[in-house]
Amino acid sequence: METATAIPAVRKAPRPRADALRNRERIVTAAREMFVELGPDVPLDDIARRAGVGNATVYRNFPDRDALVREVVCSVLDRTVQAGQLALAESGDAFGALERFVHVAADERISALCPMVASTFDQHHPDLEAARERAEQIIEQVMNRAKEAGQLRPDVGVGDLMIAVAQLSRPPAGTACLSADRFVHRHLQLFLDGLRAPARSALPGTAVTMEDLRQAQ
Repeated sequence: METATAIPAVRKAPRPRADALRNRERIVTAAREMFVELGPDVPLDDIARRAGVGNATVYRNFPDRDALVREVVCSVLDRTVQAGQLALAESGDAFGALERFVHVAADERISALCPMVASTFDQHHPDLEAARERAEQIIEQVMNRAKEAGQLRPDVGVGDLMIAVAQLSRPPAGTACLSADRFVHRHLQLFLDGLRAPARSALPGTAVTMEDLRQAQ
């Protein structure tokens, strides 16, 4: 009589506990706020205190500063993608969707956080590249819809939009960027009005792409 070979049970990886996920979210939120206020060199101990967790919890989730900065930037990019998706889904007016997206992107403080990518850690980390690609795709979708509707001038590219949002929304992190908030949406709206078709003037050069921006770094 043959003896049946026992098949080892497949063990599923344990899912993170709800409290562990909440702690991670609190750390990322606190880090985002403090990076904007003080720059990327803020002590991790200070981030832990604002998040209401112990130092060990921070290091258990993020082994070093680079990992935390990368998570914050990826989180902001993903929230921006969600804003773009909502703008496309909920706004029947193509240019209105673009306006909504730009103002939400400014509130996410992209201009203060994304420059950290170039100076703090590996720009080619797969998580960062994936988040950046998702963001670029949704921005292109929002802009293309407005162009197809004849509402957005055809001689602007994704890079043009991102440069303007970065320059008009806030100064770099840690340089009193929060005090400029009252001017942000006013100046962004002035810029958006200049994007409307038909264009009143010809722009010098060609539309700027995200690849153009990467090559210029």
